[in-house]
Amino acid sequence: MAEKTYSIAVLPGDGTGPEVVREGTKVLNAAAKAENVSIDLHYFDLGGDRYLNSGEILPDSVLQELRSYDAIYLGAIGHPEVKPGILEKGLLLRLRFELDQYINLRPVKLYPGIESPIKDKGPEQIDYVVVRENTGGIYTGTGGISMKDTPNEVAVQSMVYNRFQVERCLRFAYEYTRKRNQDKTLGLVGKTNVLTHVFDLWERAFQEIGDNEYTDISRDYFHVDATCMWMIKSPEWFDVLVTSNMFGDIITDLGAITQGGMGIAAGGNINPEGVSMFEPIGGSAPKYTGKNLINPLAAISAAQMMIYNLGEHEISDRIENGIIQALQKDIKSLSSGKMGLTTSEVGDKVAGYAAS
Repeated sequence: MAEKTYSIAVLPGDGTGPEVVREGTKVLNAAAKAENVSIDLHYFDLGGDRYLNSGEILPDSVLQELRSYDAIYLGAIGHPEVKPGILEKGLLLRLRFELDQYINLRPVKLYPGIESPIKDKGPEQIDYVVVRENTGGIYTGTGGISMKDTPNEVAVQSMVYNRFQVERCLRFAYEYTRKRNQDKTLGLVGKTNVLTHVFDLWERAFQEIGDNEYTDISRDYFHVDATCMWMIKSPEWFDVLVTSNMFGDIITDLGAITQGGMGIAAGGNINPEGVSMFEPIGGSAPKYTGKNLINPLAAISAAQMMIYNLGEHEISDRIENGIIQALQKDIKSLSSGKMGLTTSEVGDKVAGYAAS
């Protein structure tokens, strides 16, 4: 009998989401079983098909039910027959805001066996984490449009942060840097020379919290444009970066490309005191739906992040080791359709290594 059971809400979603989730849960169950842990999966049909059939995106009753799970595992959201923005705002953003998942955590880690597009950079140089504030800033929709479709149309969308939002994000980043225990350096990414109100708040809070609570952590500051440059030229400079919602959205996709692309990149939407959600970054990739060709490694990595966040580090290590072994021994390319294996065969390989 398993020593412990985790109850996971699974949202396979749209397109290839169900296919990559299938492999992620396969690997998760294999690694958990090896550590005598049970994973209890509960599936929800949220996504484009449900919206097209019923007009529902995220019913209040389902949202309330999701609060009761240990974590949420998401496949992909994005349906070719649904106008962009409807599902993203109605499902993804609403989940983040309603469940107060105020941290988006994005590891940027190049595994052995993957060639980075950055010349002469390997796993020793590309291994850092971006902590993105996830529920404030310009994405909250503060603003509006007036005189629409006239020559005098005005559109305003404001970047709004309060001290509470900024401080809790920074404290998470400081704590994460301490626990990561590598270079023990936290870099704030901002734009203090232009966005002088918002990033004055971020920088003052950053320095005050560091001075008063985290004297063991070294501090850096980077303008966001310079960060993009150094992510390519000298990624080894970074240990942990912390930044605002919009800047984090931009730089994490750049980071994903340096670690091999969207086929390997995963992220977590974290509420340290509540329910967190984990997902691959690459989207629903509808052109690959049903072909058993999509790369599932990002979804498997998301499962690895999820179980780590739940405190099961041995299971997480098993999954990561399985990914690394499969990359070194079996997988020819991270590009879907060029892996040398089918989607399900990749899952089988990783699960086998993770269980052994």
